Amino acid sequence: MPELPEVETTRAGIRPYIKGKTLTSFHVRQKLLRWPVELPNTIKGKSVDEVERRGKYILLRMASGCLIIHLGMSGSLRIVQGSAAVSQHDHLDLTFDGLSLRLNDPRRFGSVHFHKGIPETHWLLHKLGPEPLGEEFSEDYLFRQSRRKRVSVKSFLMDSSVVVGVGNIYATEALFSARIRPTVRAGNLSRKACGNLVSETKRILQAAIKLGGTTLRDYVGAGGKPGYFTQSLNAYGREGRPCRVCGDVLQRIILSQRSTVFCGTCQVRFGWS
Repeated sequence: MPELPEVETTRAGIRPYIKGKTLTSFHVRQKLLRWPVELPNTIKGKSVDEVERRGKYILLRMASGCLIIHLGMSGSLRIVQGSAAVSQHDHLDLTFDGLSLRLNDPRRFGSVHFHKGIPETHWLLHKLGPEPLGEEFSEDYLFRQSRRKRVSVKSFLMDSSVVVGVGNIYATEALFSARIRPTVRAGNLSRKACGNLVSETKRILQAAIKLGGTTLRDYVGAGGKPGYFTQSLNAYGREGRPCRVCGDVLQRIILSQRSTVFCGTCQVRFGWS
C-alpha cells in the first residue's frame, strides 16, 4: 500500500501541472471504488488553489470545497495528455486545459470524495492524528499518548489517530533504527525510547521522500517511475537474511495481521532504549 512518502511524492509530482489550473471536465469510468465516487458537476470551471497532503490523502483545494483522493492499496495518479490511450484500470480523468490527472487503481480500494466544507471536517479526516514530520509529533506527545497503552508499539505507531501515514514499511524501519522490538507494549516505552522513535520515524520518512518512496509491487509515482528507497531498507522484506548491523538472522512474525521483521539482537525486548 502506498504510504506517506509515496503519497507525498505523488502530490509533489502533480502539483506543478494542476495548481492554479481550471478543471474543464471530468470523466468517471468506474463509479464504485472503495466507496462511490463523489464528483458534483458544480466543480467544473473551478480552479485548483492548492495541492496538499493529509496523511495518505491528497487534497485538491478549490474555492467551493476540496477533492479528497486516496490511492488505496494499488492506486496511482499520473499526468497524461487528454488524448492518451485508456487502460483497463484507468477509472477517472480530471481534465485541465488539455492535460488530465488520471487515477489508475487495479484493486479499486482507492476513493474520491468532494467535500464542500473544510477538509479536516470530512469523516475520513476529522479523527486523524498529527503529521509525523510536523512539530506536534514529538517526544513529549508520543510519551503522553503511549501511557497505559497495552497494544504493541508497532500497532501503536501505525494507528492513524496517534500519527498519520506511518504504515507497515516505515514502522518496521523506524523501530529497527530506534532499536525497539515491535512487540514491546507501547505503554512500556520510556521517554527516551519515545524520543528515539520520533527522531528515527522523521529521518526515515524524509529519506524515503527524497528517493521517491519505496518500490512496491503496484506503485509508481506521478511520472510513472518507481520509488528507490527499497535499497535502503534494513528490515522490511529481509526476513531470513543477515542483519546489516550485527549479522544475526532477521526474524519474521505476524503482528496485528501484518508481516513484521526485526532483529532479535539489535532490537531490545524492553522500551528503555
